[in-house]
Amino acid sequence: MRTTTHARWAVCAMALALATAGCGGGGGGSGDSGAVLSASWGDPQNPLEPSNTNEVQGGKVLDMIFRGLKRYDPETGEAQDMLAESIDTEDSQNFTITVKDGWTFSNGEKVTAQSFVDAWNYGASLRNNQRNSYFFGYIEGYDQVHPEEGEQTADTMSGLKVTGDRTFTVKLTQKFSTFPDTLGYNAFAPLPRAFFDDHDAWVKKPVGNGPYMVESYNRGSQMSLRKWDDYPGDDKAENGGVDLKVYTDNNTAYTDLLAGNLDLVDDVPAAQLKNVKNDLGDRYLNTPAGIIQTLAFPFYDPAWNTEDAKKVRQGLSMAIDRKQITDTIFQKTRTPATDWTSPVLGEDGGFQDGLCGEFCEFKPDEAKKLIDEAGGLPGGRVTITFNADTGSHREWVNAVCNSINNALDNERACTANPVGTFADFRNEITDRKMTGPFRAGWQMDYPLIQNFLQPLYYTNASSNDGKWSNKEFDDLVNQANQETDTAKAVGLFQQAEEVVRDNMAAIPLWYQNGSAGWSDRLSNVKLNPFSVPVYNEIKVS
Repeated sequence: MRTTTHARWAVCAMALALATAGCGGGGGGSGDSGAVLSASWGDPQNPLEPSNTNEVQGGKVLDMIFRGLKRYDPETGEAQDMLAESIDTEDSQNFTITVKDGWTFSNGEKVTAQSFVDAWNYGASLRNNQRNSYFFGYIEGYDQVHPEEGEQTADTMSGLKVTGDRTFTVKLTQKFSTFPDTLGYNAFAPLPRAFFDDHDAWVKKPVGNGPYMVESYNRGSQMSLRKWDDYPGDDKAENGGVDLKVYTDNNTAYTDLLAGNLDLVDDVPAAQLKNVKNDLGDRYLNTPAGIIQTLAFPFYDPAWNTEDAKKVRQGLSMAIDRKQITDTIFQKTRTPATDWTSPVLGEDGGFQDGLCGEFCEFKPDEAKKLIDEAGGLPGGRVTITFNADTGSHREWVNAVCNSINNALDNERACTANPVGTFADFRNEITDRKMTGPFRAGWQMDYPLIQNFLQPLYYTNASSNDGKWSNKEFDDLVNQANQETDTAKAVGLFQQAEEVVRDNMAAIPLWYQNGSAGWSDRLSNVKLNPFSVPVYNEIKVS
């Protein structure tokens, strides 16, 4: 079997970076394997179809109820075989995949090769309008099931063939050396026949093959998940289940935690960071994570897609005092960003400290000069749109606007536009209703430099919300994906990132740590490298 050295090198660099920081806390008591814990949550934007979920809240649930061919190690981030018995290739373009025996869905259906092929074809289909369809774009025949224009001319991708009960082949349109290590992403999860036979019923109560089952879901209130006793994997749940409680304000969640009404908060609000150590002591966790916060722009709006607009974006970036904001609001749990990836990748994995150069330095005089040279802000002002329900976004957006206003000597140059819920915010973005910069935090899907660049900036990519497009960038990404030499592949991705920099396709703000606080009922609380609690390992007393 040909090893995908490009992917493994990046993962190992990340594992090394995380090893020094640690990923867990809270001890490891025996716990009550039948006890249920409660945790803060937010309603996902879309129904929990694996190929239609590309945001954090829905992703948390999919991580609990599904297992795919690969799984990313909860401590190191390394892509490890889960349902894959083997993934073989001779040329990094044609793959033979064998699924492990003995796996079933929680409704008793066997997990077979067909379970994966049917799920991938469904996810790729234009008719199904799945947000993650783009992830299947390298499979031969994707252009027939998901053409750029017109109706699809095929129902299945020609590059997928079931060759046995537990084996199938994948043919890609080009070499893609890291393809096997992307298969831990939820878009590639298998689906039972129940999903297709009664889709409406499945959406109301999803059935997966992970350590938890969905017991009930009341939108706006709570999703209850319970341990699946017959789960065949080695990573069984150490508790009886998790009640995910919906909060539209994470300060309220934190207050409920202190009052004993909630067991786990996995995003400690900025306003509480100065108090959290006194409040929780060793029941607080703050660890590096593969997350970057940026400001994206609507390039579909002609006002933001000009040479002058590029100068405006560069000027706005220089008008933001990242250090002051991360020091005062986030109590140094964020680090000013100097590139568009994450330090957890390490230098060998593609992180380039300082790549952004002076455009990510606080230079208010130069900022004003650049924006004046460009003819001023489009429409005379900028409005930063964000969701107000989670993440302490209101505080930092106000701080960013104050910094911009001070730099431009205009108290009305920048204003904040809060949207009530994350789901509504995402809907406005996907409906292309943005008229100015908007919050665009990115939590990696898998620990590769490719994942920080291609989904966000490649033409028509799944998470390219601003619809930026650049042929030079696309060509470099295509070359990098075909390269099997580690250093060359990473170097090509870095060249692509320089194109992002030169065009200021998005403004990098800061790298984010993961944080969590929990009640004295819990132990063995950890955050994985994606900043998501490892729910199945939490013990409840």
